[in-house]
Amino acid sequence: VQLQASGGGLVQAGGSLRLSCAASGRTFSSYAVGWFRQAPGKEREFVAGISWRAGSTTSYADSVKGRFTISRDNVQDTEYLQMNSLKPEDTAVYYCAARLGVFTIVPTDFASWGQGTQVTVSS
Repeated sequence: VQLQASGGGLVQAGGSLRLSCAASGRTFSSYAVGWFRQAPGKEREFVAGISWRAGSTTSYADSVKGRFTISRDNVQDTEYLQMNSLKPEDTAVYYCAARLGVFTIVPTDFASWGQGTQVTVSS
């Protein structure tokens, strides 16, 4: 499956952004999907994920719980990350990812990656 991420930008602290990740090429509904982020000089880290069925299990990093919401639309073949109450420490390049099978939070378990979208939160 090929992934195309969009929706990043510059926002003030406390603001909101919604990231989108459009999938093509394979049956998107069969894939577990997730969002990861990478800040300069840091390793790529898990942000949020959702299992392959819409409305099924979601998981969040502790740092974003209560602020970010992941969702998916298997008709539109798109996953979303709604980010509210953004903080300067959320600044990073955000990547969407997909894998067949069960969901994990380990980046190397994901075979398909989007190109990344920059999120910058100013204080």
